[in-house]
Amino acid sequence: MNKLVFKQFEMTREYFIKIIGSVPKGQTDVQPDGFNNTIHWHTGHVLTVTEQTMFGFPQATTHLPPIYIELFGKGTKPADWTGNVPTMDELMVQLKDQLDRLQQIPAEQLNNSLETPFMGCKTFGELAGLTLMHEAAHMGQIQAMNRVIEHVSV
Repeated sequence: MNKLVFKQFEMTREYFIKIIGSVPKGQTDVQPDGFNNTIHWHTGHVLTVTEQTMFGFPQATTHLPPIYIELFGKGTKPADWTGNVPTMDELMVQLKDQLDRLQQIPAEQLNNSLETPFMGCKTFGELAGLTLMHEAAHMGQIQAMNRVIEHVSV
């Protein structure tokens, strides 16, 4: 069962990367009416939240700059961005690197209990499932946004 979780991370992340890779560069920073963020933000948000849930970012991992919390954390938005924001290309590289690190997590770690339950999750494996669900939800938002942007551009 534990191998299934890591296979799901692989399939979900590869599909996520394929979807954002197919979005024309000029569309990643467009915020269509009815949406709170951009495809660029969703990409950084998925990267950041996965780093938080699976690796304890920013306290327990240094693979991402701490500024990512301010750029892509819950409740943030591109309208508030200042300074250097990582490009989509940089985020793509970091998403691929993160997948490699996810696949190096020992399978037995999924059975570990969380110190504090989070959103109904009591084990690291349950948190991994929630993280996968989160990524899939944002993938759907990106697909919807891309359709709206393409429709408005026509």
